[in-house]
Amino acid sequence: MRLNDQEKRTRLLIALHKRARTTPAVRAEIAASREPVAVLARRYNVSEATIRKWRARDDFHDRPHTACRLQTRLKPA
Repeated sequence: MRLNDQEKRTRLLIALHKRARTTPAVRAEIAASREPVAVLARRYNVSEATIRKWRARDDFHDRPHTACRLQTRLKPA
């Protein structure tokens, strides 16, 4: 698989969590693979639940881990 210049730059800009075991490239490989879940889990040293999670997703980038709600209160006006 050959990458063009834009893809190379994009991969360099990806900031991974310091304890991340998978990268977006690995996640894409997991989703594309037809091997059994147990085999992939052993290969990438992650749980079977993680393999199932990445197979179900359409995008392979990290999602935010913070709450997605505003911390404000509205006054009845």
